[in-house]
Amino acid sequence: MQANKILVPVSGEASDNEALSLACEMTRGTKGKVYVLYVIEVERELPLDAETGEAINKGEEILQRMEKLGKSFHGRIQAEILRARDAGPAVVQEAEEREVEAIVMAMPYKKHHGVFSLGQTVPYILKNASCPVLLWRIPPGANGTEENTATQRLRDAS
Repeated sequence: MQANKILVPVSGEASDNEALSLACEMTRGTKGKVYVLYVIEVERELPLDAETGEAINKGEEILQRMEKLGKSFHGRIQAEILRARDAGPAVVQEAEEREVEAIVMAMPYKKHHGVFSLGQTVPYILKNASCPVLLWRIPPGANGTEENTATQRLRDAS
């Protein structure tokens, strides 16, 4: 699948690297753009513009890492931090506004009460996005214990 515009929501997990790698590969033939989005979820009792210095710093660090990795894949990257109440609706709205052709996202293998869980954000995006959604799930046991291909390429590029 080739695309001109792809949205990649990131959370700082190692699995984000694989999603970015896939998105860059998908836009390579079209010389398209990859939008990398980090969503800061602001608690409901706080205003959306509340001081979240630590969260902003974490987001900027993650986006800088994604931009560097994207350049190693020869991708055209545009990174942004967005504040929202919930990440799922924010990602879907951003995809609509940017008129992306696909959302590529990754997630580590997570369990909730001993059972595999997609959490809340992924199902929301899968249900509500008006464009194709590609989900990259890291295999069980690989959550940071094994180095993935994209991480190795980043290290080699440094």
